[in-house]
Amino acid sequence: MKLPHRRKFLHLAAGAAMLPAMPRIAGAQTELPQSKAGTRLITIGTAGGPRPRADRAQSSNLLIVNNTPYIIDAGDGTTRRLAEMNFNFRRLGTIFITHGHNDHSGGVGMLLSAAWISQRTQPIHVYGPPGTERLIKGAVEYFAVDVEIRISDGSRTVPIEKVFFGHDAAPGVVFQDADVKVTAVENSHFHFPPGSPAYGKYKSYAYRFETPDRVIVFTGDTGASDAVTELARNADILVTEVGLPEDVVESRKQAGQWDILSTREQQEFIRHQTDEHLTPEQVGIMAAQAGVKTVVLTHLGPRPNNADYAPWAEAVKKHFSGTVHIAKDLMEF
Repeated sequence: MKLPHRRKFLHLAAGAAMLPAMPRIAGAQTELPQSKAGTRLITIGTAGGPRPRADRAQSSNLLIVNNTPYIIDAGDGTTRRLAEMNFNFRRLGTIFITHGHNDHSGGVGMLLSAAWISQRTQPIHVYGPPGTERLIKGAVEYFAVDVEIRISDGSRTVPIEKVFFGHDAAPGVVFQDADVKVTAVENSHFHFPPGSPAYGKYKSYAYRFETPDRVIVFTGDTGASDAVTELARNADILVTEVGLPEDVVESRKQAGQWDILSTREQQEFIRHQTDEHLTPEQVGIMAAQAGVKTVVLTHLGPRPNNADYAPWAEAVKKHFSGTVHIAKDLMEF
């Protein structure tokens, strides 16, 4: 897949054409309707990067297929956003993690705890790349004090280690039930130097969800990737990360968090942003090559002075003729 070099920053026009009518916000949702068939996608958290944001929760998505919920990633703020839509945490049985960065996994423990507090007694299975089982074991240990207190006062009886289970999954079909088939490929988000503690140990995944009525692909965090492009082939919706390296750097400068880095740290940070994430232009090329119908831009990186994201959608549309949406928290597609 030929993509423009990541280090060539985009210079986008300030004026942007109007986008198609936006999908509705799911904030007023109540209990998942028993009669609701088909597949619903709700972007729970849409902020990119590890720094907390006041206006957006970190990365998380909810698929509801024939009234069965599946969570894809759970960054900070996931549980609160789900609570805003009156989500029944007791119904949650399956979670998928794209990779171990905390803006994708930092809210998993609280999400699991919310399900346990809601009297979930059946197992909750969490699937992801190597490190997922360790992540869930850590969550179990983190809440051990809370669990011991609640079991001792009689308000709960089932230990959380009987409910939470993490699974390190290999690329390929990682999960299948009556409603979904989930396929994972390794993307290009991780490039560890030989000899580093993480070298050969951790992976980052993109997922394809095939349901009875739709195909939805989540890129996770990734750079340009032939594997992800092929995974997204003819998908109904491509839910993709997006950002601009220069915007991230400038935002850190404005927050006073750039000059505190060493020269080497600055260089590695820029390398990571340019090689292991996607610009809007690269998203457009990938979407066009894959033949997807709709692109949903999420994991939105910070913009200096809180600039609008509309130019990013226009940059995607220079290469992709389908529909492009800029996600907000609790938006339904």
